[in-house]
Amino acid sequence: MTAEFLTFSKERGNDLSTPMPNLQFPGLKPGDRWCLCAPRWQEAFAAGKAPQVVLAATHEEALEYAALVDLKRYAIDLN
Repeated sequence: MTAEFLTFSKERGNDLSTPMPNLQFPGLKPGDRWCLCAPRWQEAFAAGKAPQVVLAATHEEALEYAALVDLKRYAIDLN
């Protein structure tokens, strides 16, 4: 997660940074890892706000929303 992406997501109605103790959700902060749906990642990518990805943990169905070349550019697990 990056601060920029967390702000982007919150502005679109998905607040990932605010803790919700009733749901046992501590809230995310920059540097945290979180499973992100491919459509939201692609939306953030198009807006220049996409966070990095762990490509090895990315399901191949993500390619229905995002181009492999773009995911590779943001991958933290490629040499």
